Amino acid sequence: MTTVGIPGGRDVTASLDRPASDTVIVACPPHPQYGGSRSDSRLKAVSDALAPDISCLRFDYGAWDEGRGERADAENALAWADERYDAVGLFGYSFGAAVALCTAAAHDTAADPAALSVLAPPAGVTAHLDAAAALDAIDCPVQVVVAERDATVDWEPVVDRATELGQTVERLPADHHFVGQSGRIGETVGPFLRDHL
Repeated sequence: MTTVGIPGGRDVTASLDRPASDTVIVACPPHPQYGGSRSDSRLKAVSDALAPDISCLRFDYGAWDEGRGERADAENALAWADERYDAVGLFGYSFGAAVALCTAAAHDTAADPAALSVLAPPAGVTAHLDAAAALDAIDCPVQVVVAERDATVDWEPVVDRATELGQTVERLPADHHFVGQSGRIGETVGPFLRDHL
């Protein structure tokens, strides 16, 4: 693992797992105001599932900015990865899933990912992050993974729109936090990202 500073005007630090690869996944953490960080177990589960041949860039957001700055952080991390790797994918969990969806939809400001997987995506977190609407502007293959017992976020609009668009939807028998489900997360997300990069 290597520590990386992400340029872009905000204090954003990342951990880069397996930097020698030619393919990378940028992983967006959950809500920073609730302890979300690049050390999140769900992000690590995806990184572990991609070993040994795909890198994973797990980053921390800069200072809280109502979703605007956090999306900019993800865009900057994606651009950093795009400059250094042949293929770049995107992953996000919870708040990070909404950030990832909106980042993938922002063709004018960020590099376009080759594939996107989101875990427990909330339909709307802030006025600046409308995850369900973002799906309409995403050009790459998308996987939406939800927990069947998730009562923490409103994920149904994201699943409904992804289904209408013919994107991949997976349901796991868990709650929002996927406690004890790291292996299952890796087994679900890892193959999808591998197959589409």
